[in-house]
Amino acid sequence: MIPLLMVIFMVGGTTYGMAEESLAFYALIITALIALGYDALTGVAVIMLGAGIGTLGSTINPFATGIASAFANVPLAEGLIGRLVILVLCGGAGIWWVMRYARKVKVNPAASYVADQKAANEEHFLRRGAQQETVPLTTQRKWILALFGLAFLIMIISVIPWSDLGITRIPTKGWWFPELTGLFLLFAVIIGLVGRMSEATLTSTFIDGARDLLGVALVVAVARGISVIMNNGLITDTVLNWASTLLANFSAVPFINFVFILYLPLAFLIPSSSGLATVTMPIMAPLATFANVPESLVVTAYQAASGLINLFTPTFAVVAGGLAIGRVPLNTWWKFVFPLVGILAVIVMLVLSAAVLITGQ
Repeated sequence: MIPLLMVIFMVGGTTYGMAEESLAFYALIITALIALGYDALTGVAVIMLGAGIGTLGSTINPFATGIASAFANVPLAEGLIGRLVILVLCGGAGIWWVMRYARKVKVNPAASYVADQKAANEEHFLRRGAQQETVPLTTQRKWILALFGLAFLIMIISVIPWSDLGITRIPTKGWWFPELTGLFLLFAVIIGLVGRMSEATLTSTFIDGARDLLGVALVVAVARGISVIMNNGLITDTVLNWASTLLANFSAVPFINFVFILYLPLAFLIPSSSGLATVTMPIMAPLATFANVPESLVVTAYQAASGLINLFTPTFAVVAGGLAIGRVPLNTWWKFVFPLVGILAVIVMLVLSAAVLITGQ
């Protein structure tokens, strides 16, 4: 189940940059994996690494690859093969890393990085201590599950700007957070009606669920505040000016790898992939011409660096929110993910170097 779930989230990441939308899945998947004998960190890793590595290897993601390609004046499909290679190799490494950890936890729960929270997490996610009962899968509950799945299907279809991808038969919805909020509120009411919940039960249940995520909302706001301070303090502009000066005289292979490395601190300062592309690509892409490097590789280096940093940076709301929902401390997540981050960085740099050599430039 773990590889299958990670592949599903990778598809979301590589096609439309699945990020904040993934927060709705944490409580569900963490609960399921704890019930199967794993831990909360495994559940967090399945979603955060799945969607994150998918975004790192974005293929047709209009919010990262699409915007950056437009600023670099290259077609979206240019460089697609290299991005696919990165997606497959990094995705395989990520699945191997999570499965390796999950097996250790399954065999020996004491090996868990959050072993000291085992009892508390089981009570929180599995509601142990509450009255246990066997819940039959009735026709009514099947309809509820179907409606729940339909809500996420509509969300996925609606956030993808299909016309930007050359698919005109599916109209561009242009939905984002306000529309998605309305979508989930609507389906919450519909599911409550199908479940024959009274008004008092429906509203109290909704408020209880919102209460569980209130702390997450505050953490996300603080994480966003850090980025605002960095941008308004012109820290980003200073780093970008220094980067463009440094890259001016590099040859092809060193150039593309230094572009990737320089995008790492820039991605920390600007966690938004679309914002990072808008600010930096008009400067970085023209520099590639002087180093005889295709502009599409600069796009690939940018999105890979952005995706890599967003696997662990506390300035990224998804990392802050996902860890808060999973009750995983940031230092524990860093201990788990940093070795994998190093592996992924090496993979990306090798693919970028090979791509430059293959193009013969």
